[in-house]
This record gives sequence, structure tokens and C-alpha cells, in this order.
Amino acid sequence: MLGTLSEWALDFRHAFRALKRTPGFTALSVGMLGLAIGVNAGMFSVVNTVVLQPLPYAHPDRLVFIAATAPGTDMDPEFGLGDEFVVQYREKSHTLEDVSTFNSFTSTMRTADRVERIRMSAPTNSLFSTLGARPILGRLPTAEDEDRVAVISYALWNSWFGKDPSVVGKSYEISGRSRQVVGIMGRDFRFPDDGTLLWMSGEIRPADIRAGRFDNDLVGRMAPGVTTADVARELTDLAKQLPERFGGPPNFAPVIARLHTIVRPLAEQMLGGVALSLWVLIGAVSIVLVIACANVANLFLVRAEGRQRDLAVRRALGAGRGQLIRLQLAESLIVAAIASVLAVVLATITFPAFLRAAPAGIPRIGDVGLDAATLWFALAAALVCGLACGAVPALRGSSPDFQRLRDGGRNATRRRNWGRNGLVIAQTALALVLLIGSGLLVRSFRALRHVDPGYSTEDIFTFQIAPSRPSLNDGPTFAQFDQNFMDRLRALPGVQSVGLVDNIPLDEGTQTSRVIASGSSPGPEGGTLLNLTFSAGDYFKSMSIPLLQGRTFQPSDNQAGVDNVVISKSAARLLWPADNPIGRQIQMVGDSAWYNVVGVVGDVMQGSFRDVPQSLVYLPLVGHLASDWQVSSPAYVIKTKRAETIQSEVRALVKEVAPEAPMYRIYTMAFLSKRSMVSLSFTMLTLGVLSSLALILGAVGLYGVLSFIVAERTREIGVRMALGARAEQVRAMVVAQGARVVGAGIVIGLLVALAATKALGGMLYGVQALDAPTFIAMSISMVIIGLLASYLPARRASSVDPIESLRGD
Repeated sequence: MLGTLSEWALDFRHAFRALKRTPGFTALSVGMLGLAIGVNAGMFSVVNTVVLQPLPYAHPDRLVFIAATAPGTDMDPEFGLGDEFVVQYREKSHTLEDVSTFNSFTSTMRTADRVERIRMSAPTNSLFSTLGARPILGRLPTAEDEDRVAVISYALWNSWFGKDPSVVGKSYEISGRSRQVVGIMGRDFRFPDDGTLLWMSGEIRPADIRAGRFDNDLVGRMAPGVTTADVARELTDLAKQLPERFGGPPNFAPVIARLHTIVRPLAEQMLGGVALSLWVLIGAVSIVLVIACANVANLFLVRAEGRQRDLAVRRALGAGRGQLIRLQLAESLIVAAIASVLAVVLATITFPAFLRAAPAGIPRIGDVGLDAATLWFALAAALVCGLACGAVPALRGSSPDFQRLRDGGRNATRRRNWGRNGLVIAQTALALVLLIGSGLLVRSFRALRHVDPGYSTEDIFTFQIAPSRPSLNDGPTFAQFDQNFMDRLRALPGVQSVGLVDNIPLDEGTQTSRVIASGSSPGPEGGTLLNLTFSAGDYFKSMSIPLLQGRTFQPSDNQAGVDNVVISKSAARLLWPADNPIGRQIQMVGDSAWYNVVGVVGDVMQGSFRDVPQSLVYLPLVGHLASDWQVSSPAYVIKTKRAETIQSEVRALVKEVAPEAPMYRIYTMAFLSKRSMVSLSFTMLTLGVLSSLALILGAVGLYGVLSFIVAERTREIGVRMALGARAEQVRAMVVAQGARVVGAGIVIGLLVALAATKALGGMLYGVQALDAPTFIAMSISMVIIGLLASYLPARRASSVDPIESLRGD
């Protein structure tokens, strides 16, 4: 039945000539399949590189991320672990072969002719053995190196040093001190994120451990044959021994008593919510491909119906059923082959723009490209589409309806329409699923746009510098530098106010500390867990953070021994639920000084617009003693209508005031606001484009089916009109037929969407996955599009001339 190669070759030649005679059909089929295969190939390339390929480390399936939770305490739902955990796990765990801390932050690196803030990491030296990584040049840090050496990335070696191997062994100023570069990592080593360029050496000494600092992310390598559940149980048991071994502050033992270790695959941790977004998008492009295949299959069905006389003659002259199947399959396979070439061309042209629009922070996004795997995927997708589009028409066309040649086709049309209608119903259902998903994301985006984060994002320019000079050696001198620099910034044209903060919202997180309130007992956990940051100048005014009680910081607050703080509304409520906080005092656990509350300001969302507002304590630039802390590189905040254009003047001022200081993290708050929603907006826009494409393809499919039905029922319609049927009755008949098909598709689509939209739960904000208004609105939209697609064939049917339609063939 399949035939020989020579028979297939002959059928392909006949098929190619047949397609050349119908260029409109061929172009439409190739265009729809090529577009659908192209977007699928592009999305496959992203998912394959980011999600499916294993992490570039030894035995990646055994690498795990380790954190903790402590239900019933005021700790975050998930938090990091202290140095004491690392020592305990490394010495006593049987389920872990190795374990290390890891982190990522920005700090300054200086060479003879270059100074910049770059992303670094300061893990324990065991990070490299845990990940099974080796340098391509030099060596890895050892315990004897203490904190005097560093290992650099391939990207830094290439961009800063031109791949000069002599960089190994040289010393540079890295994060405020001289460190020797001892090794260069390979191109694939980018941990914990693609932007990390340097790793400083470090070891944990048990004698130096201060228990109770839950601030480390941990990565571990499981022993062979061990599960994450096994590791979690053992590490939880080992953690229970820590208070006895390391002591700790009053809150340490209560937290440990409720602590449960969280262990998850490292790949899952690194991908975070990215994987969900990508799987949603690949599901969406797959739906588009199915709709396109259904459309092309409908075109081939129509083509097969129109060739019934020719196929019947071939069969009568002795052609076998297999030969007729091959002939029609050959056409669909040729269409799919040409479509695959078009898909690769379209992907090549559009893929760079897609990657530029993708949100930053997607792991390995820089490695994505149209590689061999993507080309093979496009070819395989084209083959499957070719077979799927041609199989049913080929099987149907291989058994031509001889009766249809005698009765004019009316009964045949009724018998055979169910196949085409079924395809349109499927198209409608799938398009509705995409429309509902897109609608939910649009509603989430609008909800986020209307969130009040507690501050303004308009007309604000922010940046950081990192001055480094011998005279800046304590808190008061740094504070004086900041005060003088803010005075210079205020003098710039168009500047309304200037302030600073240590952790700018939407860009940096804050640190935490337990705080004891005057007039209250600290409780079993040793105080209230609050977030801390530092501010000065007109920060609250510049950010439009409302002052609710008291006052904000004044220049006189930035002196040693003047111990004033400003707290947020939720912090005041936690510390003194029923009392006025102004004039009260707080003390950070571990600090002997008490700080006076001089003001209460509004709450702010620190990390993103999805966050719960933080309970914040704003500290001055100088502690109780001059040596308490140094706020060395805060974020300066400038309120000005020239936020988009003032950067060059600020940069010139920085070169004048602190020529040795790199200027970095240069943003407007409007940009940070937009960036905080870029992942949602990217998914929303991509899904919106795909749902629009699906809607258009579905409408084209419905239009095509109804047009063919009208063409085949021309004689019947002519008879109806000759017997007195009015034009509006004929139009209503055709539109009603389309409405029945669309209605069936909407019912099925709603049922599918009820299950499918639950996958969007983690991406939604301010709207439920089963949001009735969205389901209803998108269904109505589908009905309108369906009626419009039905109207054109209906109008053509109502214009049939009864005399012409009743003439014989």
C-alpha cells in the first residue's frame, strides 16, 4: 500500500505539478504552516536550552538547593541558613557528599586602567567541588588562601583581559582589597546566575561562627541513590543539635525547634518561575500549530471534495486505493517541506527580536540560538504536520463517492461536513483557551499597574557610586561626604529634592534584624523581626513616601551619639499596637544602643509590586559609635522633571567629586517599575500575539468551511429562493450553521480552559484563574468573530441567482 520509492517519486512529481497549478491554495497552506512551525521552532529552542538541557555541572541530577522553613515563628516562609548549618552538614551528613554557601552581589574591581562595579560571589571554597567544576587555567582556592584570592569567569577574562593567560597570578583590587587571581573558569560556569563574573575565596571557621544568622543560600551534592526527601529528613534532624553545639541568641532555639529543611533540585531553584512562563508559551504555540494544521487539513479536505470526479475516474480506470492515498499525501508532504524552509527563514529573521524582548535574568538565555536541535525539530514538526494535514483527506479521497457524481453532491455534503465542522470546532475551542489565558494576564497586568507601592515612580533618577579613598574610613566621614555630595546634586538645574537610601525599592532587598521595643518584653524569640535600611537627606520627600507622624531625618541626625530612627507604619503597629511610637525607643538584638523613634512614614513595597509592604526601620548614616557602620555606596535619589536626561550632568559631577568612584545601577524609578513587570508583560504580550493569531486562523477556518458549504449548496439555495425564500432567510440559515459550529467550540473551549488556566495561577495577580468576567468576555468575543466569519459566505449565498443555480452542469 505504501508503494516503492519509484512510485513515491512519480507521485511527488505529479503532486508538485498539481500544486503549481493552484498557487493560491499552495501559498495559503505553506504560509499558515510555515508561520506556525516557525514560532514553535523558536520557542522549542528557548525551552530546550533553558529548561530541558541539564545544568552544565557534574551529575546535575544530584545537585540540590537547601533552605528552611519554621512554621509558627515570625520567620519568612522560606529562609536561608547560617554558617553553623554548613559546618554541621559538612561534618555529619551521610546523605550529602558536599555542601557550600553561595550568593551574588555587586562590588568594585579595579585594574590599572579600569574600575567598575561587577557582580561577584563570595561562597565557601567547596562550591567548586560541590558543583564538580574545574578551571580551564590556574587552580581553585584552598583553605590556605583564606580570603586573599579570587577566581574569574571566562566572560571577565575575555572582556577585561583579552584572554591573556598571564592574568593568573596577578593581583587586583577586588571588593576593597588586593586579591590574587588564581584561576579562570570555563565558558559554561556561570553560578549562581549568568551575570556573576568573579568568585572570592572564603572558608567558615567554627570558632568564628555567630549562630542565628539565617542568611546563606546553600547548594549540596547528594550521595548516589539518595532522594531529596532523605536529605531533608536527615538535615532537619542535624539542625536540632545546633543550639547545644553553637549556642546562639534567645530566638535561635525556638526557631530551630520548629525548623524543617527544604531540599529541592538545583535546576528547579535556578529556573524559579521562568519554567512556568516558558511552558505556558510553548503550550500556546503548540495550540497555534494545531489550529494551523486543522486549517490546512480543512483546505485539503475541500481540495479532495473538489477532486471527487477526477479521483473516481482514476479509480474506475484501475488505480488502487494506495496509489490515490500516496498521491494526496505527497501533496501535503511537499507543502510541509516548503513550510519547514519558510519556518527556518522566519525564525532566523524574528528570533533576535524575540530574545531582545525576553526579560533579563532567564538562565542561559544568551546560549539560545537556532542550533541543530532546533532545525531537526522544525523538520520533525513539518513531517508530522504533513501527515496530519494529509491523512484524513487522503483516506477520504481514496474512496471516491460515485453516487455523488449522480446526485449533484447534496447528500454527500451532509455526510462529509462533519469532518470539516469538527476541525473548526477544535480550532474555536483552542483559540478560546488562548484568548482566556491572554485575558487573565491582561487583567493581572492592569491590576499591577494600579497597585500603590507606597512611593512614586515618576520623575525620579537614581544611581550609586563607590568612592574609595583613605580619608573615608568611618561612618561620620562617609556621612559628611554624602551630605556634601547631595548639596552639589541639589544645585543641578531642575532638581527639586535629593535623598539617599541604602536599598532602593524594586532593585535591592533589605537586611533583617530582631528589634526590641521599649516598654515591652522581647518574647521567646528575642524581639520582633523587622527589615532595616539606611536613609538621609530628602529621601522620603523625593520618593513621595508620606510622613504620618513626627519628622524625617535632618543633617544633625548623622552624628555619632545622636541615635534617632524613622520607622514605617506597619513596624510601628508591630512594636506598639496601641501606643504612639513617637518618642519611644528600639534596640537591635546584639546592639547595646537604644534608638529614638522620631518619625513614622508609610509602608513601601521593596522587592516588587506583588510583595506585601515591608515593616521597615530607617537608620541614620552614623550609628551610636563612629565605628558602628559605614554606608559606603547608597543609592542617591533625585526628584526632577529631567529624570530621563540628567544622567550626563550627574556623571560629570561624579567625576569632579569622586573621580575614582564607578557610577553604576543608573536607573529611573519608571524603568525599575517597568522592569519589575517585564516577565509578566512579556508573557502577556507573547500570549496575546499568539491568541490573536489563533483567532485569525480560527476565523479563516470557519469562513473557509462555510464558503465551501455555500458553494456546494448553490443549487439547493437557488431552489429555496425560486420557491420564495427571502435573502435575509438564506443569510440567517448560513449564519446559524456557523453559529452552531462556533457554539460547540465555545462550550468545549470553556471546559478545557477551566482546567488549563489553573497553570497560570502563579503568574496571576489580583484575579483568579477561574475569573468569570474574563471567561464571559472572551466567549462573547469568540461569538462575534464567528458571526463575522459566517456573514461573508452568508451574504454571498443570499446573492445567488436562482436561474443560474438551476442550470445543469
